[in-house]
Amino acid sequence: MTTPDRPPHEASVEAAPVRADARREFIAAMLDDMPRISVTELAERFGVTDVSIRRDLTVLEDAGRLRRVHGGAVAASRGWRDTGYLARAREQREAKSRIGAAAATLIRPGDVVILDSGTTVAQVATHIAGPLRRGSAIRVVTNSLPVVDQIAGWDSPHVICLGGLYLPDHQALVGPQTVAQLRELSADIVFIGCDGLTAETGLTTPHVLVAEVGATMASRARRVVAVADSTKIGRRGFTPIVPLRAIHVLVTDDGADPAQVALAREAGIEVVLT
Repeated sequence: MTTPDRPPHEASVEAAPVRADARREFIAAMLDDMPRISVTELAERFGVTDVSIRRDLTVLEDAGRLRRVHGGAVAASRGWRDTGYLARAREQREAKSRIGAAAATLIRPGDVVILDSGTTVAQVATHIAGPLRRGSAIRVVTNSLPVVDQIAGWDSPHVICLGGLYLPDHQALVGPQTVAQLRELSADIVFIGCDGLTAETGLTTPHVLVAEVGATMASRARRVVAVADSTKIGRRGFTPIVPLRAIHVLVTDDGADPAQVALAREAGIEVVLT
């Protein structure tokens, strides 16, 4: 029997263990009643591990039924939503997560950190260590709406959101206004994504305005970190962002073309394989 102050799905969950598919239906239904659900609360409610809940949220996000945020999920209709961006975010998901985790370890307390747009850069924001998320431990500058959404869940974050022309397919702000704001800033480290990276062409992207912002970001930071999964290594994209010599660190996965990795190392770039 359900109690008057609880939704029917809540009472059913507490009555007996449920299979993963049924649990996911409950989770999706819960977002009809509340703006946000957390991994910790769901794990306690269903009596399963955080890993199981995160897997559930990934499956539901892939189905377009919710959107994952730091520590939990919100309804798919809330905030940014774009089929092109979400489709790219699902590509090489595990590799991008490993790359983001490895790249995030390069951030130090007190750093001014620039985070470019792109799905792999968003994974860097996701994996920034807990102590760096509190107060003004670091300062973040970004033109990426998914990154802003991620950082919004931190405890009193210090973040500068760049303005400009909105590109829905990139979930980013670009253009002269963005570039002008960047030129007034200096940073310790910048993380830049790309759709291609070769020794000859450097980092590339499909959009000229995205390239312009990325190049300006690189010029304003003392250390430039490129993050790209192995499918991008050895690929020539449309518009160059920066040449290979402008990069200090490349973080990719262990499926990257060995020849391109060797060329990067010969150029003096620190290559981190995850």
